[in-house]
Amino acid sequence: MHASLVIPTLNEERSIVHVLDTFHSAVEADERNVAPADRIEWEVLVVDGLSTDRTAEEARAHGARVIAEPRRGYGRAYRTGFAAASGEVIATSDGDATYPVEAIPELVHRLEREHLDFITGNRLAYLAPRAMSTEHRIGNRVLNLTTGLLYHRWVTRLPGATLHDSQSGLWVFRKQILDRLRLTQSGMQLSEEIKIEVLIHGLRAIEVPIHYRERWGAPKLSSWRDGMANLRFLVAKRVQLERELRGEPPDAAHA
Repeated sequence: MHASLVIPTLNEERSIVHVLDTFHSAVEADERNVAPADRIEWEVLVVDGLSTDRTAEEARAHGARVIAEPRRGYGRAYRTGFAAASGEVIATSDGDATYPVEAIPELVHRLEREHLDFITGNRLAYLAPRAMSTEHRIGNRVLNLTTGLLYHRWVTRLPGATLHDSQSGLWVFRKQILDRLRLTQSGMQLSEEIKIEVLIHGLRAIEVPIHYRERWGAPKLSSWRDGMANLRFLVAKRVQLERELRGEPPDAAHA
């Protein structure tokens, strides 16, 4: 199997080395422990938002293919990486060392073993004490509650009938499902959008508990600004879906 790991970065010179080295060590361990037929051939794509430090150089030196993306935005970086990925399966992680990249090879095996289309990680299951500010924790609770209320009819399709972490950025999925998803967001809202699209299309998805750690370096997320943008997106997306369910064209909400 061929898989791609996509990592967006912006000025993460210190942490990207740790992320890539940790991932490569996990891949080597996985190759020692699985049958040759089950080994995963990996490519690592770092989508860099024109960092002013040595992020791109360090990523290349540690085995990644670097794609420069001058258009800013978390979602934009991921969509660029998805388009460039050659793997049958795509995995994602941030470049700030918060996500457990060492768990990704096993998640790919689980995707195959259980015949799934999409896996998303639940950061709140094993959240390090200093991984989120109080404002960030409150914002996540509000967004998770809003997602559960607005998209209840689709969220209940998940095992456990709930989505604990609508904002998680660790995903493992089959690249072919991208042809069925309508991904439009260039900002943080892509984290919500991709999960909602997976659920409304009835794809086989699960949420799994993951560890989430304190980030290396200063945070780039603005709890208030990004939280409000995510909240507005959730409402607008739900209004659009309701209009489509009534038979109106997809762009009717913007007429």
